[in-house]
Amino acid sequence: MTATTRKDFNSFGREYLPGTLGVEIVTVTADCVESRLKVEKRLLAPNGYLHAASVIALADTSCGYGCVAALPEGASGFTTIELKSNFFGTTRDGAITCRATPVHRGRTTHVWDAVVTAEGTGSRIAQFRCTQMILWPKP
Repeated sequence: MTATTRKDFNSFGREYLPGTLGVEIVTVTADCVESRLKVEKRLLAPNGYLHAASVIALADTSCGYGCVAALPEGASGFTTIELKSNFFGTTRDGAITCRATPVHRGRTTHVWDAVVTAEGTGSRIAQFRCTQMILWPKP
């Protein structure tokens, strides 16, 4: 993947899960990714509240795109090897936003944290952490 701009990342994910769900990348750098997801009925659980998997998809996408933006020179990509989420709230409408930042960027692993909030209120919905394994071309 050679995406470097917000437009590149939005285009890259268009035909995959991020695009299917409606994830919008607002800002992307090696130090921060900001994203947004409009809450729609298809993203809700049958109880009428935002499905946890929708929140995780936004956070994991944001952290993954940050990892791509910060890949060490020569790396061929990454894969998520661990993730964890804590939920503090939910929403039924509006939009949620995510801000992902790196905790560790090494040669073999990256660790990223993300905070997901309800747009407008700033109410925290979830705290997320993931570890990515950096992939290298085979000799």
